[in-house]
Amino acid sequence: MDELVINRQKVKDEFKKYTNKYNTSDEKIRLKIEHTYRVAELCDKIADGIKLSAYDKDIAWLIGMLHDIGRFEQVRRYDTFSDADSIDHAHFAVNILFDNGKIAGYLDNYQNNKPDASLEIVKKAIWNHSAYQVEKGLGKRTQTFCDLIRDADKLDIFKVTNDIPIESIYNVDKNSVYNTEISDSVMQSLREHHAVLRSLKKTPADHIAGHIGLAFELVFPISISIAKEQGYLEKLMEFKSHNEKTKKQFKEIQEIMTAYMENKIIKTK
Repeated sequence: MDELVINRQKVKDEFKKYTNKYNTSDEKIRLKIEHTYRVAELCDKIADGIKLSAYDKDIAWLIGMLHDIGRFEQVRRYDTFSDADSIDHAHFAVNILFDNGKIAGYLDNYQNNKPDASLEIVKKAIWNHSAYQVEKGLGKRTQTFCDLIRDADKLDIFKVTNDIPIESIYNVDKNSVYNTEISDSVMQSLREHHAVLRSLKKTPADHIAGHIGLAFELVFPISISIAKEQGYLEKLMEFKSHNEKTKKQFKEIQEIMTAYMENKIIKTK
């Protein structure tokens, strides 16, 4: 195959056709549709920031549009975004797009029986976008796209966690969101400047703290700058818990993250 022909309107039309099969009045479905468009836009912005070619910018945007295809069937089957309680949505997206051939509808020149380097990058980026760590041994170009979609996804997660009540996202009781503590293991991860493993998250407050910890994994300087400009990360750290211990924990997190972000910005100047 020659270079992929990426017609952005065709991609949007196909995405809409796919998501229209689901209950778009469901808050979770609506959330992921809106999230998808924002992540694709963020992929564009990061791609500009790291000066990708026009073609590679289109590849990055396409990955943004397709990265969460697995979420819709996940919600329909399990009514949750928790991969631990259902399926790995990133791997399921690859299954839908490549094993089941849905990728063909998004591209004008797709040929199922002909390997293509750019399609392999799209597949790898989607497969790895929500993993704790990107798989080892990827080529430099593939690694760039994996890092890019992961940064874009995290940047929008900061927004979503601000805009959508945590009880709706995780199907938890609202009272527990404001009264639970952050687990010691989660706090320790943040003190060590690590993203929080899913297995460590035991309480609703852990999920909020875990979302904040995603900032430690932002790769590109432009992504750090976008996070600062957005202000969503700062708002997450100002979470108004009703629990006195949790209030102190969030204050500590704010101090840790503010120092970390400032140091990263200084180093990139």
